[in-house]
Amino acid sequence: MSSHFGPAFHVEKEKHSIAIELEGALLLSRNFFPYFLLIALEAGGPLRALLLLLSYPLSLLFKLILDENVALHMMIFISTAGLMVSDVKAVAKATLPRFFLQELRRSTYEVFAKCGGKKYVVTCLPRVMVEPILREYLDVDHVISTELRVFGGRCLGLVAPPGIMAGSRRFTALMEAHGTDRMIDFGIGAAFTAQPFLSLCLEQHLIPPEENSSPLPRNNYPKPLIFHDGRLVARPGPSDFAIILLWFPLGVLLAIFRILVGLILPSNLGLFGAAATGFRIRAQFPTACHISGPPQVTAAPEKSGTLYVCNHQTLLDPVIISTVLQRKISAVTYSLSRFSELVSPIPTVRLTRDRCKDGAMMRPLLDQGDLVVCPEGTTCREPYLLRFSPLFAEITDVVEPVAVRAYGTMFYGSTVRGHKWLDSFFFLMNPSPAYQLDFLEPVFGCQKSKYDVANHIQRLIGEAIGFKCTNFTRKDKYRMLAGHDGVDTRS
Repeated sequence: MSSHFGPAFHVEKEKHSIAIELEGALLLSRNFFPYFLLIALEAGGPLRALLLLLSYPLSLLFKLILDENVALHMMIFISTAGLMVSDVKAVAKATLPRFFLQELRRSTYEVFAKCGGKKYVVTCLPRVMVEPILREYLDVDHVISTELRVFGGRCLGLVAPPGIMAGSRRFTALMEAHGTDRMIDFGIGAAFTAQPFLSLCLEQHLIPPEENSSPLPRNNYPKPLIFHDGRLVARPGPSDFAIILLWFPLGVLLAIFRILVGLILPSNLGLFGAAATGFRIRAQFPTACHISGPPQVTAAPEKSGTLYVCNHQTLLDPVIISTVLQRKISAVTYSLSRFSELVSPIPTVRLTRDRCKDGAMMRPLLDQGDLVVCPEGTTCREPYLLRFSPLFAEITDVVEPVAVRAYGTMFYGSTVRGHKWLDSFFFLMNPSPAYQLDFLEPVFGCQKSKYDVANHIQRLIGEAIGFKCTNFTRKDKYRMLAGHDGVDTRS
């Protein structure tokens, strides 16, 4: 049995079958806690996540004096007991993949990806947590994993027979899945414990604990990660989550203070107020503009205002643009919560998703002053741009594109499954949130179709901030993450 990948694995790789252990082999780490914490937090709530954190020292003790499986039983019970199976599956599909992909071991994944035969992944983690990413992102044929007891559509927090999928149970389950007619060509496991399942493999390799392997680069992901959900930005280890909990009360006070600053201070003092609370805002204007102020765009003769078109990062995008330009600007949105409308320092107008009605509503708004629109219709966290709706190109011949990037270190300011009325509040709870705005040259679309204008502006914004353009829409996002069209969800 080899502890590294030898030269023998070079012949007809595309026909080889492979069995690989998830934790410690396909993934860099064997630490299960962050994944259970994400399930507890996103599907169960903060109190359940806090209970799991408080139990962490006990789970370490169980690992030392009893067995790792005992600690695993405890984490499974605390994080899943009483939860709807559908909720756990939703978190596993929308939130966990990003953190799993960040942990992919480059050396083993490259071998795994080259195998064109049957692919088997063995893990002691519950199937409901790992199967979505293994099926969707890694094209795994068979998942050998722990099963949970379920009653009435709810998890009981208990493990179903034959128990935690470890040791000889892996051997038995893998043999049943693969059959006994021939052996699996290639097997990879972690060299932490005995790996009986490797005896079913012709070529066997163990990953030593001391191996210094790097994570798989984002550009090499088996499938682009465009959409994901969840409030936490970083992978929540025990110490990281403890820091987040300690910061949370201060973050709430800071968010309230930042909202009050935005409501009370006049627009020309907005940048100073933001800087005083640690909110960093940077803006870049076209070189043709005077360096002492924002660009002055000459709109079409029949219009009195400028239409700013930006990509969508958080609900604060129009507010930040208004703050940078130091004047009140109206914003049109496809949906907005009552709370967001209440705390918005700029006028907001809801669109109806009826093209004719929305166009008729936007034209008089533009006659009255400047207007901001986010034609993606929903936020996108990753460096991708969703398809731009061409509605804005129907109401004016001159638009000014604005490329927007938002940064948060602890919390995301957007969600699909969570309480969307708290989106801006969560973003403002970050210790030092940041916004980068790039105001681009005005685009004149008199001689172009509305679709050409929308696609052209999407490309301009993408090139300005290094985002890739896609044809995905708001409906695609909600279908992938929540299983519905998102039409009635206020974002």
